Amino acid sequence: MHKKKVLLFLAKAFETMEFSVFIDVLGWARNDYGHPIFVETCGFTNKVISTFNVPVLVDKTIDEINVNDYDVLAIPGGFGEFGFYEDAYNERFLELINEFNDKGKIIASVCSGAMPLGKSGVLKNRRGTTYHLENGNWQKKLSEFGVNVVNEPVVVDTNIITSYCPETAPKVAFELLKMLTTEEDMLKIKHDMGF
Repeated sequence: MHKKKVLLFLAKAFETMEFSVFIDVLGWARNDYGHPIFVETCGFTNKVISTFNVPVLVDKTIDEINVNDYDVLAIPGGFGEFGFYEDAYNERFLELINEFNDKGKIIASVCSGAMPLGKSGVLKNRRGTTYHLENGNWQKKLSEFGVNVVNEPVVVDTNIITSYCPETAPKVAFELLKMLTTEEDMLKIKHDMGF
C-alpha cells in the first residue's frame, strides 16, 4: 500500500474538536487496520493556541512545507474573535491552498475552514459550504468569493470537502478516509469507532 501523508494545518484559534477527528480517524485506520496514512501538523509558529486557549505543538511550520510531500491538506475551522482569520487569510496560507489544488490534491475543511478556501479562489464556481447558522451570514460571505453555496452538512466537489458546523467534523474525516482508502474500509472503521 502506498504511504499517504496528510498536512493538518492549524491556524491560530482553530477548534480542537475539528482538529482532533483527523488525528483519531486516520490514527485508527493506520494503527488498527494497517493503512499507511500519516498526519503531520503545521502552523505559522511551533506552538498554536486554539480557540479555547489550548496550546498545540505542531510538527512543522509553514515555511518547512513542500506540497509534493503530501497527499492531503486538512483545515479545521476556528473563531474569528480569537484571531482565526489572521492566519487563515494570510497570503502564504492562501498560496499553500492553491498549490495543493493546482496539483489536484485533496483538501478537506471543517466549518469555517472553508473560508480561506473561498478567499484563495480554489472554490470559485464550485460547490461548497460553511457555517450555516446565524441566519446563514457565513454562507453569504462564502458566496461572495464566487462559491456555489450548498446548505448541506458535507459537500464534496471533486478534490475539495467542505462542511457546515463542528458536528460535521467526524463526517469530513470519514469522507477523507473513504477518498484515501475505499468505502468498504471506511465503513468498517466507522463502525468499529461506534459511529
